[in-house]
Amino acid sequence: IIHEVENKDRKAAYAADITYGTNNEFGFDYLRDNMVIYKEQMVQRGHYFAIVDEVDSILIDEARTPLIISGPGEESTDIYDKANAFARTLKAKRIIETDMKSDEEDENADYIIDEKAHTATLTAAGIEKAERAFNIENLSDPENMKISHHINQAIRAHGVMKRDVNYVVRDGEVIIVDEFTGRLMFGRRYSEGLHQAIEAKEGVKVERENKTLATITFQNYFRLYHKL
Repeated sequence: IIHEVENKDRKAAYAADITYGTNNEFGFDYLRDNMVIYKEQMVQRGHYFAIVDEVDSILIDEARTPLIISGPGEESTDIYDKANAFARTLKAKRIIETDMKSDEEDENADYIIDEKAHTATLTAAGIEKAERAFNIENLSDPENMKISHHINQAIRAHGVMKRDVNYVVRDGEVIIVDEFTGRLMFGRRYSEGLHQAIEAKEGVKVERENKTLATITFQNYFRLYHKL
């Protein structure tokens, strides 16, 4: 049984005729195997035959849930506070249907929130304000991609992500709410700087963004097996 053994005994557990474990354990062992330096350090020995219990939960409800091994990034957290301060100065316009918006409707808005698509997009006026605020000539230039990304995540945090709906703040920590079950997802974080943008928005400590080292979905992991 995989979850009851130490790392040093995992290879022996996988060498057994039958190995029991959870989808998370199998998936993370696979990711770790793909990060080792020497083949002898791998614990899994191939993917031949698997029996999956509660298959509707694992391969339907959670099929595209990514398992992620990440490491600490080196980027300063200052950029999140700057992007957040800028986002607070902007005016937003909410729309329900994408095809309902027009240039005339967008004139007085700095960014557009599409409720159906769950997106937030700067308007021409918003782009001009960003270029002045960050003292850059063209926000779309490749060298400004990083600033543009953080601004986009900041307006998404303010315009799309709702406190006590998408997340809660507890003991100075932003905790994701599972959209399907309503349960709190302790230990999980939004990726690509969105979690940090929400932390800046809520005035809690902004943690350094992690960079993804290895990832796979449950769906793709179980596709490795010759017979399922």
